[in-house]
Amino acid sequence: MSSSETERPRGADSPADRANGALPSEVAPRLRALRRQASLTLEAAARAAGLSPAHLSRLETGQRQPSLPMLLALARIYGTTVSELLGETVAERDAVIRAADMEATAAGGWTYWQAGAPGRGMQALRVHVPHGSQGDIVRVHPGEEWLHVLRGRLRLRLGDATHRLAAGDSAHFDSLTPHRIAAEDHDGVDLLFVHTLLQSPTAALCLGSDPGDMT
Repeated sequence: MSSSETERPRGADSPADRANGALPSEVAPRLRALRRQASLTLEAAARAAGLSPAHLSRLETGQRQPSLPMLLALARIYGTTVSELLGETVAERDAVIRAADMEATAAGGWTYWQAGAPGRGMQALRVHVPHGSQGDIVRVHPGEEWLHVLRGRLRLRLGDATHRLAAGDSAHFDSLTPHRIAAEDHDGVDLLFVHTLLQSPTAALCLGSDPGDMT
C-alpha cells in the first residue's frame, strides 16, 4: 500500500478524518453506483482506470482513499466530473466562482480547489503539488490539458522531452502524449490546471506501470 493511501473504517466521517482531508464517506458508494450506471463490471472499470479489480473494490467499499489522479480517471470513465463524483453539486451554474467558496480537498498528497463549475465540458482546478509527490507516475488519456505555474518550479515530462517551467510559464498539450509532473522546489508548486472531460465510459487514464500500487 502506498503512503498516500490509508485504511479507513466504514461509517461516518470523524473530525480527525475531516481535519486530515479525508474524502467524505459517501464517495465510496457513489463510485459503485456510477460504475453500475455506466454498465461497467468491476473488472472493466478497473482495467480502464489502470487499477486492479481488488483495488477498485476497496475504493468502492471505503477501505482505501482514492488519490486525485484516480478520481480524475474514474470521473472520465463514468462520464462525470470530480466535483460531481464527490457530491459537490450546486443549485445552479454560476459563471463566477468566489475564492471563499473554493474548499480545499486533499487526495494522494495533492491539495486541490475546484476553480470551475461542475458539469462543464472542461474542469478547472487550482492544485498544489508537494515535492516528491507522484513524480514517477506517467499519465496517458484522451483529451487536452493546460496548466499554468503560479508559484514554484515544475518539471514536466512530455514523451521523451523534459521541460522546466517557472512561475508565469504555461503548457498546453494533447493528453495522449505520455506525461508526468513533479515539483522542483521543496516547497512544492502551485498550478492552475484545466483539462477536457471525455464523456465516454471507455476513457482511460494510465497511472504508472504497476496497477496494484498506484498513488
